[in-house]
This record gives sequence, structure tokens and C-alpha cells, in this order.
Amino acid sequence: MKDEQNLIGNHLLAVLPAPEWARVAPHLVLVDMPLGKVVYESGDRQSHVFFPTTCIVSLLYVMEDGASAEIAIVGNGGLVGIALFMGGETTPSRAVVQSAGQAYRLDARIMKEEFHRAGPVQRLLLRYTQALITQMAQTAVCNRHHSIDQQLCRWLLLSIDRLPSNKLEMTQELIANMLGVRRSGVTEAALKLQDAGLIRYSHGHIEVLDRPGLEKRVCECYAVVKREFDRLLPDQTAL
Repeated sequence: MKDEQNLIGNHLLAVLPAPEWARVAPHLVLVDMPLGKVVYESGDRQSHVFFPTTCIVSLLYVMEDGASAEIAIVGNGGLVGIALFMGGETTPSRAVVQSAGQAYRLDARIMKEEFHRAGPVQRLLLRYTQALITQMAQTAVCNRHHSIDQQLCRWLLLSIDRLPSNKLEMTQELIANMLGVRRSGVTEAALKLQDAGLIRYSHGHIEVLDRPGLEKRVCECYAVVKREFDRLLPDQTAL
């Protein structure tokens, strides 16, 4: 059973204790998550949560004029839809697939039942929510105080941490929308990283060539977020 969990590709599902996994597994549905798919809109009542395996979902705050900025990203270490079990049912953010792949979908009723058992699932989800809040707070700090180069490095590192490879499909326009900056700023920052041999960028495809180089160039925001995720979501023994 544990081998089956590990192969599923999502870290939260992989660390569930056997009894909880046995209850949840029959209700998981593997779905395709194409680039640009809107998982939920601002104010939507959420009917499912999603556990990404090979995709990345961006949580965005969208302004009245249509401008947007990313507040967090969710990949194979998390889930999309925390409002469902935190009691709010809806959220002012929007969730959009930023890197295509797949995810497991779980019905809202099943998720709520597991959360309200007040056992390992609840503790795991609360720990994950705390880590996600840290990412949101650090993103706000980073966007206010650090250069576009540093923001792009942070974004790239957080993204590949949540993917099974070091390659992303992402246009500069989409990255600019995520970071809430001008496209020209992203173009300039991406060229700097490419000239330094850290990434390869071509026609919407980004490949990270030198991860240690990115880590040397990034601001402290990446390490803060990674430390908190590692601290709060280590393994099954913490449940």
C-alpha cells in the first residue's frame, strides 16, 4: 500500500497513514490539468480539492481592471482548495494552471469528512496551510523589496521544486502576469539568467541548467519558504 501511495506523485497523499489512505484512495480521480485551466474563480464555492502530481497551479489575486499578481504556487507538495476545509468555502483568489500536467481530484464531502475527524488528515492539512500562508506572506515581501531578477529566480526555484523535472512551459507574458510586472522586465531578467548560463529559454520553454547558480542569485525569500515547508511537512511521523 505504501508503495502505491509513493507512486501517486503527491507528497501530502504519500504521507497519509494507512487507515486514512484506505478511506481516501477510492475517491481520488486523476484528471488532466491543461495550461491556463481555471481551477476556480474568485468567489466560487469549491466542490473539489485538487492534489497536483505533475502540474503547477498558481493562486492569483485579480484586480477590478483585470491586472493580476501571483500570491502562491501549488505543486506536488500540496493541494488546491484550502478554503473548503478552513470554513470559508470561497476565497477572493483565482486558481489557474501555470504548468500543464495532472492532479488528483477529491470531492468536497470526502475532504470535509476527513478533516472533521480531527485526526492525522486535519493535522496534515493545518500544517500545509501554515506553510502556504508563509509562502503568501514572503511573496508579498519579495514583490515589494527585491529586484525582478531575484523574483524570477525565486519563482523558478519554487516551480521546479514542485515538478518532476527542471523544465517548464511558460511564456514571458504569463510570468509577467504572475509576478505583476511588465513583460519587458521579465524579458530582461530572463536574458540575464540565460547569459549567465543558469537557464535556457526558447518559445515558451524554460529549462533550469544550473540550480546551484540560481540559489546563489536568489534572495532570502526562497530559503524562508523552503525551510517552512520542510519543517512543517517532513514525513508521516509528524502526524
